[in-house]
Amino acid sequence: YKEGHNSPTPHPPFVLYYPSLYIDYIIMVRSLICLLAALAPSATSAFSTSSTSSTSAPVSRRESFSKTASLFGGAAAAVGVAAVGLPSPSLAAVTDETPLISTRMGGLLEKYQDSRGWKISAPSGWNKFDGEVGAYDAKWEDLVDSAENIKVSSTPVKSTTTSVDILGPVEDVGASLAAKRGGKLISAVERRTEGILFYAFDFALEDGTHQWLQLCVNKGKIWSLDASCKEKKYAKRKELYSNVLGSFMPKLA
Repeated sequence: YKEGHNSPTPHPPFVLYYPSLYIDYIIMVRSLICLLAALAPSATSAFSTSSTSSTSAPVSRRESFSKTASLFGGAAAAVGVAAVGLPSPSLAAVTDETPLISTRMGGLLEKYQDSRGWKISAPSGWNKFDGEVGAYDAKWEDLVDSAENIKVSSTPVKSTTTSVDILGPVEDVGASLAAKRGGKLISAVERRTEGILFYAFDFALEDGTHQWLQLCVNKGKIWSLDASCKEKKYAKRKELYSNVLGSFMPKLA
């Protein structure tokens, strides 16, 4: 301290070495004081009994202490959330497992396993086409209407890419894909099945096509499952296509 001046009350030692922590500490304490001030009426009532009824049972010291402690705990928790910035529930990771769909829909679907290491329940009786370079790994097409088709494709990704969430939040990815397709995003959902995260989208395109698209990452590839039909057939194919998408798994074991 400078000579000739009254020596102020010394700060805690850590202030000299960690001034930023001290500022955060002051902000937290002031926030706590404000919250406690707002809760003062409730805290006071914890120590008193009602004055409007002479028959009310007195509040014991232990009960009063318990109520006040809960108020202090709630205030501290509120400060902690504000200071730390916990993520909102909408940003929480998907942890619940959704079972793989195995229904055959009374014979409308049949199980298919590909030697490249993936499986799916595909429409029975549809024409199947093996890979077309740059387009798909496998394709199923309705015998009557070629606009009704399902395609499985895969593209290699970096070894460090292990989940589809690297693309961003499912809603943002869906909106971007809809804009590129010149269509409307009907839904964008995510699920986890057998440890793999899936993004699933439903689009209504301007050319009158309805498209379902599902994306996931596994074994160093991003897998795409595309199911399409004419908009007028949407209601008829919705259940079938939903079960096809839910049956796809980019591994056999």
